Amino acid sequence: MDKRRIVIQGVEGCFHHIAANAYYGEDVEIIPAENFAKLVDLVNDESVCDAGIMAIENSIAGSILQNYGLLQDSGLVVEGEIFLRVKQNLMALPGQKIEDLKEVHSHPMAINQCRAFFRQYPHIRLVEMEDTALSAKNIRDNELHGVGAIAGDLPAKLYDLEILEEAIESIKNNQTRFFLLKRQKDVGVNGGFTKASLYFSTNHEPGSLSYILDCFAQEGINLSKIQSHPIPGENWQYFFHVDLEFKAPMQFKNAMNMISQKVRGMQILGTYNKGIEIR
Repeated sequence: MDKRRIVIQGVEGCFHHIAANAYYGEDVEIIPAENFAKLVDLVNDESVCDAGIMAIENSIAGSILQNYGLLQDSGLVVEGEIFLRVKQNLMALPGQKIEDLKEVHSHPMAINQCRAFFRQYPHIRLVEMEDTALSAKNIRDNELHGVGAIAGDLPAKLYDLEILEEAIESIKNNQTRFFLLKRQKDVGVNGGFTKASLYFSTNHEPGSLSYILDCFAQEGINLSKIQSHPIPGENWQYFFHVDLEFKAPMQFKNAMNMISQKVRGMQILGTYNKGIEIR
């Protein structure tokens, strides 16, 4: 049987890769995309892949707003979600100590998460790069001695680097949420879904959004996320992305019937089971 082909954003070893392995297993073919727009294009091409995985929000940094816009126009379906603990390690070519490092490279967000650790090493210069795993790969590709990288566990394994210190991030329960994406025709029937992601807009009328939220409450639905975004070309008009959690699909279906006359441009991005946390 052929391996499943999964598109990720970033190079092999990045947190998208780790999340893909956690959800689909390690026996997959990873297809890197240089950015999220390219990821969407590749997932839409059935000759390239079977599915894709996209980061959508982080428990510290918040929502990745551009990705909500990409999903709206993508035609793709959210098949599932996964929550991945973001563990940051300091790594370098084997045989070195932290005291030997002059520079440490990583993504700006990873550097910010680890600044407190590096206060005890004022001689180390922190250098921003575009990706955590790419920073590790660059050290191996160019045999950079005296240079470290901040990245997850997988890059150390893939690029044969030595972890000098594990879990150097300040906030240990930091998580990133990922959506699992498929083409509409490839999504199977899930009769027991417990979560949904959708977006809609409302008229500029008093109480219009309040009415919709009350419909969710009447059906016992938990509104786990609401995010507003400007509607391009319509000044001061907004659409709302919402994530809903419930015990039975009928609650969701009833709520959709209740709000159907009060919303504009509603699109259900996906119905799926509530995701698990991977540590």
